[in-house]
Amino acid sequence: MEAPAAPPTPADPVSVEITVNSPEQMRELGRRLAKLLRAGDLVMLSGELGAGKTTLTRGLGEGMDVRGAVTSPTFVIARVHPALGDGPPLVHVDAYRLSGGLDEMEDLDLDVSLPDSVVVVEWGEGKVEELTDERLQVLIHRGVGDTTDEVRHVTVTGIGGRWDSVDLGVLTA
Repeated sequence: MEAPAAPPTPADPVSVEITVNSPEQMRELGRRLAKLLRAGDLVMLSGELGAGKTTLTRGLGEGMDVRGAVTSPTFVIARVHPALGDGPPLVHVDAYRLSGGLDEMEDLDLDVSLPDSVVVVEWGEGKVEELTDERLQVLIHRGVGDTTDEVRHVTVTGIGGRWDSVDLGVLTA
């Protein structure tokens, strides 16, 4: 008697690592990343204060051709940038001041916005993962301490079936 077949397991997350040497290169990375995004995508940005999360999002906004200057939404928590063309709007969330998990995030109605928008959440760890099983996680690491070093090490990881066939390698160009 044969043992039952093991259930299929999801594919391992796909990751790419990129070294960024300046704020302009971070914006350019955002512009390249924008070409891979579509309505329904959740992008989680992680990194120390000053790592470049908002700079990356500014590049995303430029690449997505959305209205309005992309600035940190720290005090308003979330900003919606409508598309100037046919693309989806960009919803930019800064969860830094939110202490709760998904309950507190539900007040922002991200679950309603997600299907029709690209939602980018800074500081979303432990707060937004339950919105979808498919997301893009972007970790930005910079040197800490007394440094004027602009170098950032960025790891982009696609989680879930949405990202299985996406070539994240184009981000390293």
